[in-house]
Amino acid sequence: MTDDAALRYASAPAERPEPGAPLQFRWRKWDGGPHWVNDCIYLGRDRWGDWVGQPAGWRNVRPGLEFVADRPNVTLLPPSGDYTLTVHGSARRVRIYIDIAWDVHWENREPQGIDMDLDVVKAVDGRGLFIDDRDEWDDHRVAYGYPADIVEKLEALALDLERRVGAGTAPFDDATPDAWLARLADYEAVAPPAPVFFADPTAAAGLGGPGTAA
Repeated sequence: MTDDAALRYASAPAERPEPGAPLQFRWRKWDGGPHWVNDCIYLGRDRWGDWVGQPAGWRNVRPGLEFVADRPNVTLLPPSGDYTLTVHGSARRVRIYIDIAWDVHWENREPQGIDMDLDVVKAVDGRGLFIDDRDEWDDHRVAYGYPADIVEKLEALALDLERRVGAGTAPFDDATPDAWLARLADYEAVAPPAPVFFADPTAAAGLGGPGTAA
């Protein structure tokens, strides 16, 4: 954990909403362009970090694309800020989806971070465990000019996370996220946050150029 990440984590109670509060997890790309906005509920924190949950039917949107969750899911935000772990309840295709990230942190009582392309996926539809979007990673590290030290760190991280998911050690086991999925079910009466709409749907084209959400 970096010194900055440790400081943010130590001050977490003042930066987090109350459990059960709706919020939006806002992602961007390395160049500052908009990416996904996920409607979520803050669930709380444990030794692994902070957890948010998304009930079935809640919205995910980015410029030019929108879908709603067809199953409940929970996401871990570890204090390292360099990945997020999403686990789907009653999974049909994917149980675990890890977004390799940069600078995931809390701001104005909501999480935000930079999506760094690579994903670690544990599928239950026969595809097994694999690292996804290597082609996007190869394209973007040139187009965006990812620093060499960050490239090296995140490539090693993806391989390490793939190993840890394969080993099934906490929090990549079933018991840890399933406990948070059960807690998410306690908040079925919570209403989602006000929807985000992107002003320029064409911003999804190309490399995720700058845009605004309102």
